[in-house]
Formats: sequence, structure tokens, C-alpha cells
Amino acid sequence: MSDFTFGPAMLFCPGDRPDRFEKAAERSDTVILDLEDAVGPDKKADARSAIASAALDPARTVVRINAIEAGMLADDLEAARAFGATTIMLPKAERVADIDLCEGFSVIALVETALGVADVRAIAAHPSVVALMWGAEDLVASLGGTSSRNKAGEYRDIARFARASMLLGAKAQGKAAIDSIRTDIADTDGALAEAQDAAASGFDAKACIHPSHVAPYREAFAPSADDVAWAVSVLEAAEAHAGGVFNHQGRMIDEPILRHARAVMSRASN
Repeated sequence: MSDFTFGPAMLFCPGDRPDRFEKAAERSDTVILDLEDAVGPDKKADARSAIASAALDPARTVVRINAIEAGMLADDLEAARAFGATTIMLPKAERVADIDLCEGFSVIALVETALGVADVRAIAAHPSVVALMWGAEDLVASLGGTSSRNKAGEYRDIARFARASMLLGAKAQGKAAIDSIRTDIADTDGALAEAQDAAASGFDAKACIHPSHVAPYREAFAPSADDVAWAVSVLEAAEAHAGGVFNHQGRMIDEPILRHARAVMSRASN
């Protein structure tokens, strides 16, 4: 199991921009050094070299390698090992055999194709997988679509299905779940609302491509003072009862509600 820990805001940083590595780490809870989408084909070797010599904390750093089908696995893993990474992110994870090829690392499986979504539970069950993430744009592209969102900026049904499937698959296997990036960098209000929904739904973190989304993500995943006060009162009231359902401040409280309260307190302590 990985010694890697992450907070709510995970920030991607291009692997060929070592001048940004330290700033990305300072501004986020976890930095994801990217060898895939953020790096052009002619810059892959430079990115591997930069990552191999990066002076970052491996416990707060993930290396996103290229997809298996790209044929760069050996070189990517060699760079990750040279850096000292314990955790890598595997894009376009589609089958258990893909995870097997990443031996020696804990894996964040990025599920972003039709096949990956269809097989998400088996992927989540792999012992090397510590977390799952989903990707909207690659998923829709794999289906032959053109956009994951409608004109109102809301996810289309297929994207919402994939998001829910990944969350359910991850949690069914006791693994962490990471919500997808938001491509609209300027819309910090939208980023906050989306992250609030992710936190309320059970996601453990959300990835971003720009530092401006770190603050709203942290705000969304940190319970408010009112949330904490409610959770404390509910849990204290539960101690006065011998189990079962009870009434508290006009609301029925049973075990699922108590688990909600415990989740609030868990996030408050992080």
C-alpha cells in the first residue's frame, strides 16, 4: 500500500516545466507531474528527465504516465522510480491487466474510456489501486462525441453516469475517489459548486489544472462551522440513546445519518 496522502485539491503540472514544480506543490495539496496530455510528443524525454530529478516530496506527488497504448511505459516508470514516486496515475485504465504492468507502484486508475467505465469495479478491486479518478473529455471522445457538457455548462447524462459509476466502483472496493478537472478556469464559482457537490456525494478530492481552483476546492471539502456543530450535536445525542432510530431537533436520526455526521467530523480533522 502506498504511503501517499492527498488533500482535497490535486493540481496537474506539465512534466516539462520544472520551473513550475515547486510553485505547484506549494499551492496545492498534491501535485500531479504530468507526462501525458500536458506534454507534447517532442517534449516527453525532457519531461522524464525533469521529473526524475525533481526535488519534491514523493508523499505529496503523483506522476501521471502515458497510457499503455502509447508504448512509453518502461521509460515513464523508469523516470517515476528515479524521482522516488510511490504513486502513479495511469490514464485510460481499461482492464486489470493494465494495472499489472505498473508493478512496484500504487496506482490511481484514471477511468476515461467506455471500456474503463464498463470494467471500473474490477479495476478498483486490484490490490495496487489506491484511488480512482474519471475523465470527462477523453470519455466523450472515446464515444465519438464532441463535448461532455451542454450549453448551460452542465455535464451530459453520459458523463454523469460515468462519474457515478466510478464513485460507486471505487467506494465498493474501499478505494478513494477523485473528481475530474473543470476546464473552465475563469469560473471559480462554478468550480466551488462542482466541488461542493463532489464532497457531498462522497468524493475524497478533486483534480484541477489551474491554481485558481485550489482555494474553492479546499473550501468545498472543508465542512462549515454549521456543519461541524450539527455533526457534534447529532453524535452527542446518539450517545444518550441505546441505539436505533431517535428524534433530534425534529429530524429522524438513524445509522446512515450518523455516518454522515462522522464523515463531516473526519473531513474537519483533515
